[in-house]
Amino acid sequence: MFFLNFLVLLGLILISVAFYVLLERKVLGYMQMRKGPYKVGLVGLLQPFSDAIKLFSKESYFLYFGNLIIYYLMPLIGLLTSMNLWCLYPSVFNLISFPLGLLFFIVCSSFMVYSILLSSWSSNSCYSLIGCIRSVAQSISYEVCMFLVMFNLIFFLDSFNLIKFFHAQHWNWFLLMGYPLFLILYSCILAETNRSPFDFSEGESELVSGFNTEYSSFNFSFIFLAEYMNMIFMSLILSLMFLGGNFFSFIFFLKMMALNFSFIWIRGSFPRLRYDKLMMICWKIYLPISLHYFFVFMNILVFIY
Repeated sequence: MFFLNFLVLLGLILISVAFYVLLERKVLGYMQMRKGPYKVGLVGLLQPFSDAIKLFSKESYFLYFGNLIIYYLMPLIGLLTSMNLWCLYPSVFNLISFPLGLLFFIVCSSFMVYSILLSSWSSNSCYSLIGCIRSVAQSISYEVCMFLVMFNLIFFLDSFNLIKFFHAQHWNWFLLMGYPLFLILYSCILAETNRSPFDFSEGESELVSGFNTEYSSFNFSFIFLAEYMNMIFMSLILSLMFLGGNFFSFIFFLKMMALNFSFIWIRGSFPRLRYDKLMMICWKIYLPISLHYFFVFMNILVFIY
């Protein structure tokens, strides 16, 4: 039953990724005073399936200079890592009460940088290598702040179990007492998923396409699917940790949709940051605030116990 449930969940996730891409193209189109895709199917609803057929039927590159085994394996490993995260999705036949759920999330999200690192290095391209260096520095820096924010709540709840967030926010959302932490975690998630204004590893304006320059066909689609699956799952984690966490209600999924929509809105509103400012925000602003909150939470716990 667990395996069947995971297959159904995986199919629904892939469909949601397809229509999330369509939503992004439509919203960006209207923000830029144009229509976006609207010709394939009714108001463009079949555009994701058309793009999928096009991507998987294209010819794949064959590199003469590069590590071919790593080059072909890394996009698939990145996609499998993103799929592993969805084992934490709370449903009746899934790991609904996994006691180390948040720890599993931290480990899997730490592995995501390796797929970008090795896929960039193995493709033997200078653009990919620059995107790889940027991505590694950015991911390692923002992972510190992201995990520190999560550890604040873990120490407060004394558990890694995601169900505890649901019970702890029955009367009071963590958003109300930790609004700066919510903003820091939101920014860190943008940086971890390589979204604008933190999309330095993809930097289309100066790096052609960044770390995925040498990828095409199904390899590119694997990287693409992994990135958007991560975005949807990160919005789920953010809703679960700060916005009530009642995953049995329809309102929970509306919050997830609002967070996903905000990713698109930010992409259409803000330009890419300068790289030194990206690092300065992480180490000089986010990290001290997270540490101060950590001491506040520990003092609260000492006072309670």
